[in-house]
Amino acid sequence: MTDTILSNATLVLPDEVIRGSLRLSDGRIAEIAPGASVTPGAVDCAGDLVMPGLVELHTDNLERHLQPRPKVEWPHQAAIVAHDAELASTGITTVFDALRVGSVFTSSNVGYGEYARALATEILDLRAQGALRISHFLHLRAEICSETLVEEMAKFGPEDRIGIVSLMDHTPGQRQFRDVTKLRDYVMGKRGLSDAEFDAHVESQQALSERLGALHEATAVAEARRYGAVLASHDDTTADQVAVSAAHGVQVAEFPTTAEAARACRDRGIAVMMGAPNLIRGGSHSGNVAAHDLAETGHLDILSSDYVPSSLLTAALMLGDLWGDVPRGVAAVTSAPAQAVGLSDRGSLRPGARADVIRVARLGKAGAVRGVWVQGNRVA
Repeated sequence: MTDTILSNATLVLPDEVIRGSLRLSDGRIAEIAPGASVTPGAVDCAGDLVMPGLVELHTDNLERHLQPRPKVEWPHQAAIVAHDAELASTGITTVFDALRVGSVFTSSNVGYGEYARALATEILDLRAQGALRISHFLHLRAEICSETLVEEMAKFGPEDRIGIVSLMDHTPGQRQFRDVTKLRDYVMGKRGLSDAEFDAHVESQQALSERLGALHEATAVAEARRYGAVLASHDDTTADQVAVSAAHGVQVAEFPTTAEAARACRDRGIAVMMGAPNLIRGGSHSGNVAAHDLAETGHLDILSSDYVPSSLLTAALMLGDLWGDVPRGVAAVTSAPAQAVGLSDRGSLRPGARADVIRVARLGKAGAVRGVWVQGNRVA
């Protein structure tokens, strides 16, 4: 493999920003050297930022490629490859593809079927063929309020690259949708339900949670251990819910909905992850706590692009501006998520680390990706 040298770059190191060069060799970062000189044959970065590739723990982006329009199903292989290419173009070099496990078949209006095992196999097969540009792991979103969670999770094992299992409880009247009027707006707008149909949906979901919720939560926790995956909570709202999460061994809290929950996570050593779109937009689209507020109080550790892949880089730069600390902002999308899921080989510019590196031109508050290298190979 030919060495790649990125010279005359503004290097975002773990604790400082310096002008220097980076040498990539045999898939690793081989050398970091200070100075603005350009070695013959090197890429002249002209002062652009060079930082670690972004690590994405929670994204719904693949779903958009699988179903580009309501009731339009796209061929899976084409969708996965397009999703992979889009993430690479935004500077994401490691992704945990979020797949729902747990289905609802008895509701004709808002039911949803099983898909995760078949899609996971397709993702892993494409990875094995070398068809994907970036590093893919799986994130199983365990839907507690469902009918088939036990059966679906049993179809996965330690060989499936499952890095995260998140406990997703969307029972109406709690967590993200503790305000049922917010759920009404969301579901009726998306599904076109009548008032009576929506009321029946809420009643059936609450009954389902009462009947199977405890079993499903225990199953998801046990299966995460069997897979060797990190356990995450989702939409914790109260300190009591965080206490339950901590007792389960949760290490990452996805999108806590209140400042109270975020503080409780920090007190219990649980990393807090918030949505980059929330930060960029200035607030939550569901009316929950603003990521900006948690950043100001020091209760934000990790950012996720959630439903807008390009938001991850811009939000990291915004965090760096907010904190007056570019390395700290960049860490929220690189080293912090990598450490949270036990990936010690990536997430920072240091000799010996994976050569997952991106070049970024700063454009006001945002950034434009000018180059992406994964294990030293240019992929975008």
